[in-house]
Amino acid sequence: MTAQEVRLRSTIGGYTATGKLHSLSVWFILALRLMMGIAFFQSGVDKVLSGSFGAAGYLQNSPPANGSPVADLFVTMGETAWFVSFVDVAVPWGEILIGLGLIVGFLTRLAAFWGAFMMLMFYLGNWDVTHGYINGDFAYMLVFLSVAAFGAGRILGLDARVEQYEVGGQPLVERYPWMRYLLG
Repeated sequence: MTAQEVRLRSTIGGYTATGKLHSLSVWFILALRLMMGIAFFQSGVDKVLSGSFGAAGYLQNSPPANGSPVADLFVTMGETAWFVSFVDVAVPWGEILIGLGLIVGFLTRLAAFWGAFMMLMFYLGNWDVTHGYINGDFAYMLVFLSVAAFGAGRILGLDARVEQYEVGGQPLVERYPWMRYLLG
């Protein structure tokens, strides 16, 4: 193995996949994190500044109109007042917080998880399989999952510093290993 390569190995269900990453891969992982961070931050800011974001109409009408397999779930969510009130705040502010987390590389895995969850919901709500099951929402969900899997917050991000912050003489993630699920 040269200094330019990193070997990967993972086993799931008895199948092992291996591969090599070139050192330039770090820049592409950073680019994915920043791209999704900027896109989500901008989308959230646009929603907040417009002051007109409301989820009820979308939830009640769009999924049934496009044949979503979970249209009934979306209609029920759209008819539940407390849930609509929650979503009206959670979507724009969630996009802003996810975007900021990714831009600065702080709580990156947590931000990427919620970004992937939102993209899954958008995928199901914006259901359109005219050109196949893979669309932009699905692809963005996979980008978020890749950002989390590669620990993209450690690349020019605050997570690298936070993980090494000493608590009781130990780096944070050694003292509290569960923090690795939020940072990185």
